[in-house]
Amino acid sequence: MQSQTLRYMSASWRSATSGLCGARSGSTGIRGIRSTNLQTGVAVWPRLCSSSAPGHLDPSVKQKKLFTPGPLGVSMTTKQAMLVDLGSRDEAFIRIVRSVRDELVDLSGESRDDLTCIPVQGSGTFAVEAALTTSIPRTRPSVLVIANGAYGHRLAEIVNALPETGSCVKLTFPEDQPMDLDEIEGKLLEMGRKLTNVAAVHCETSSGQINPVEDIGKLVAKHAPQASYFIDAMSSFGAVPLSLSAAKAEFMVTSANKCLQGVPGFSLVFARMNALRRCGGNSRSLSLDLCKQYHGLEQNGQFRFTPPTHTILALHQALKELREEGGVEGRRKRYQENSEILRSSMAKLGFEELLDRSTDKSYIITSFKLPNHPNFDFKTFYSALSSRNLCIYPGKVTAAECFRIGTIGDLHASDIHVLLKAIEDVMKEMDIPLPLQQ
Repeated sequence: MQSQTLRYMSASWRSATSGLCGARSGSTGIRGIRSTNLQTGVAVWPRLCSSSAPGHLDPSVKQKKLFTPGPLGVSMTTKQAMLVDLGSRDEAFIRIVRSVRDELVDLSGESRDDLTCIPVQGSGTFAVEAALTTSIPRTRPSVLVIANGAYGHRLAEIVNALPETGSCVKLTFPEDQPMDLDEIEGKLLEMGRKLTNVAAVHCETSSGQINPVEDIGKLVAKHAPQASYFIDAMSSFGAVPLSLSAAKAEFMVTSANKCLQGVPGFSLVFARMNALRRCGGNSRSLSLDLCKQYHGLEQNGQFRFTPPTHTILALHQALKELREEGGVEGRRKRYQENSEILRSSMAKLGFEELLDRSTDKSYIITSFKLPNHPNFDFKTFYSALSSRNLCIYPGKVTAAECFRIGTIGDLHASDIHVLLKAIEDVMKEMDIPLPLQQ
């Protein structure tokens, strides 16, 4: 039956694209493949349509290579998977949703009897809020958020929006420094048995830091075993090894459009079955109630509200490509290679990283300090790279003026070299000698 579904999808895609841009019957309607001009450092991407064709894409909108932590670039085959229209109650779609949910639990390394995956319409923050508002009790909540960056602070902001909590306890560490496990243990001992929930971020993408969420979970289990432990693994799940069992975590969230290399449109909550059963009636939201979302999916395989059908089809394809790459370990190797090429080459150019060697850095994204040169202007730098179809990210920390470069998504070593060549060229245009003198 699954092969019939795939044949149907393939045939539907051929039918859908046969008329695009005046393409002949049986052709894809997609012109060219990605190439890069190593001399100019300009990335060249395929165009779906020509400007003279009916229904063409806006010719002013160009494909860009995204060196960002999300939204990020995905493969052409993942994009093609969305060229199929399926109804929300279509049997083929229901089977695909079930397959995606099961495969994601398998990817976590946990048992399907113990853990479930609940897709939530919306960005990653929707999943974070769904998990927190569902897991935090209505009566006498006591929440500890451990933060060292913008996304940790967002957890506290979400908790503080709940009427019963008033304010949560936020244990804050510097953005450019690792979390102190001794200090965390001290706070857990102080709050002890009154704690109901503890939350932390695995990869803090505002800086690129990896936090010791497994060690934190062990401390929570030791000193506050009654507390529900939540991990934000938004930009790490699928490429950075993480054991939910070792972390003693009951809830974890991630996005379809991070290391899984799907497209934006929905996010994912992983929940322990025994924890989810305790949470009925907790949610302060109709659409973000994980218990009701789970029961609806289990009862008839359907979402309670309009599902993101096309983006789920994209993730279904993206998970196939993740398997073909070698799973979490295979993807980790590619991302790590990307990161190592970037960091070593940027160091040779004189750029300084935000995080020092004592910090557990991720290979997801790297923060670089802005050059201390009178000719450097980030807006000019950013725009010059963008004009070459290369997109980086501005900084998101308060400790220093930075910019960020992501090394995840459909990025490969050749793409990193193109970006590095472009950076050299732009710095030359800005009349800034390399290597930089900090």
